[in-house]
Amino acid sequence: MDQGLQELGEFIQVSMPEAVLGVTQEHEELMLVCALDKCINLLTFLRDDSNCLFKILSDLCGVDYPERENRFDVVYNLLSVRHNQRVRVKVYCDEGDLVPSATAVYSAASWYEREAYDLYGILFCDHPDMRRLLTDYGFEGHPLRKDFPLTGHFQVRYDEAQKRVVREPVKLAQAFRSFDFSSPWEGSNNTFTNDYKNHDNIEEDI
Repeated sequence: MDQGLQELGEFIQVSMPEAVLGVTQEHEELMLVCALDKCINLLTFLRDDSNCLFKILSDLCGVDYPERENRFDVVYNLLSVRHNQRVRVKVYCDEGDLVPSATAVYSAASWYEREAYDLYGILFCDHPDMRRLLTDYGFEGHPLRKDFPLTGHFQVRYDEAQKRVVREPVKLAQAFRSFDFSSPWEGSNNTFTNDYKNHDNIEEDI
């Protein structure tokens, strides 16, 4: 355990006791678990306090745990160039919860939050432009949720007759088929009558 990170974590927890719910070290980085309604207060403190100075939001993302009561993590990865340190802040939220937007603290959060909304359905309040970022207009669902179907719901293609791109429900070219062969990594127990690798049949076949 890094002594410097431990001291920093204890300092942050003492300074922001209502915001910080837990402090750990993972992968040689400090990780803070933050209360949902206090995340902006904590992010502002981490950015401005002279012992922290985490001026750069290097990443913001969502994580999906559908079996958990609070389904989503919102993860903020911060960097302090002055102190050459990183910190990870986690906030737990559920479907329909409004996560305060960090755009007022870090302008870089804008597109990160739009991406988290688009791919996970995490809602951010007070965001200046809360629209989808990566999926098409009219897209249904959120593709990085673990319960989202692998085929999706709709597909787009160019229709030669209409001379335009059309949107239609997903259609599989053929029904799923079940094969009886065992995994190629484990080897097959099937016997083939015309197996040219069978040395007993080589002369007969020639």
